[in-house]
Amino acid sequence: MEQVVAAGTQFMREVNAAAVLRKLRAAPHGETSMSVSALAKAVGLSRQAVTRSLNALVAEGLVEFGPLDRDSTRAGRPAQLVRFRAEAGHVLGLSISPQDVRVALADLAGTVTASGAEQLGADAGGEQVVETLLSTVERTLRATGVTTGDLWFASVGTPGIVDPAAGVIKLIPSMPGLAGDLLVRRLAEALGCPVYLDNDVKLATQGERWRDAERREDSLVMIHWGERVGAGIVLNGELYRGASNDAGDVGFLDLFTDGPSAPRPQGLGPFEDRVGGAEIVRQATAAAGRAADGALLARIEAAGEHALEAVLDAVVDGEPAALAAIDVVARRFAKGITVIRAILNPRLVVIGGPLARCGETLLAALRRHLSGEPLDQPALEVSTLQEDAVVHGALLHSLDEIERTRFGLVRPGSAG
Repeated sequence: MEQVVAAGTQFMREVNAAAVLRKLRAAPHGETSMSVSALAKAVGLSRQAVTRSLNALVAEGLVEFGPLDRDSTRAGRPAQLVRFRAEAGHVLGLSISPQDVRVALADLAGTVTASGAEQLGADAGGEQVVETLLSTVERTLRATGVTTGDLWFASVGTPGIVDPAAGVIKLIPSMPGLAGDLLVRRLAEALGCPVYLDNDVKLATQGERWRDAERREDSLVMIHWGERVGAGIVLNGELYRGASNDAGDVGFLDLFTDGPSAPRPQGLGPFEDRVGGAEIVRQATAAAGRAADGALLARIEAAGEHALEAVLDAVVDGEPAALAAIDVVARRFAKGITVIRAILNPRLVVIGGPLARCGETLLAALRRHLSGEPLDQPALEVSTLQEDAVVHGALLHSLDEIERTRFGLVRPGSAG
């Protein structure tokens, strides 16, 4: 994208300052400063115009002048160095799932400076979930000395169907106590900064593409696979949301029954009822029973509400009964991939969420069950961020909002 610059008038000076700041923030990783001359050349402005912009940014605390570059080999006076003060503010990325809450704190360059997580009980209500999230945020901030006054923006991802514009969770069968505006309202009160709410899988998709350069394809689908199943869709390089922001709710695919679907626990859709966490545990229990594998049965029983994690651990350990269970649900899951392939034809399908822990074992099973399909199938990979993808996507959104509202060409409230 061409850098937009201008000269003269207060508005044009703000345009130039935004261009200078954007260039400083975009410096290659590891390069903490640039010379004023190099910055002027990069943005296509005179040294005087850049210096005026830098002075304004210094006054705002976003930039600082460093020492003269006396190590430079060029002739003449040493270059004046300047750097973006990434520590001038911080953003939060937050994630809520039926199993846990996760928090990540980052500076304005997107570098994560602290993180935290806390398990949730199976019967945690909406208020308890929010309190757990806020206490996790408090511990995370305390670990770095950052206060709520240093926070510029926070974004949070949850399961279900949400209205980002209104900050409302419209439907969240797995955590019904969070429905409505409770979460955003309490976070805004406690944090004192703008708070954005979005579907967790959509944020996870953005986080995966952001943190992994090899995942920045213009056509991919990221499927969160755990207790529930949902997908984030990227078409032509953009996240596709659909008419009501719930495109990718593949858990409600019905591929296995005829006629009306029977009611399912916690509002599960037909597809996730057949491939989700509860079914994986059921299949593993049945396979362990057939194999007289008392050790695995005991592990599953002892794990209680964390039985899925126990089964996935057994898959990673290569235990036959657990592998048999994964093969059964992988065969069913492959049918969902064929539907996605037929409609969207993505280059890549990324498996995220708890099942990503199974790695190549899971991918091999999926590829085997897809091998006989008449259409060429997309490449399959597991998430590199796994269960942290949501908080990274939330961080990215927070930084994008700061870019738009505080570092953009027109500041909030300005004309234009």
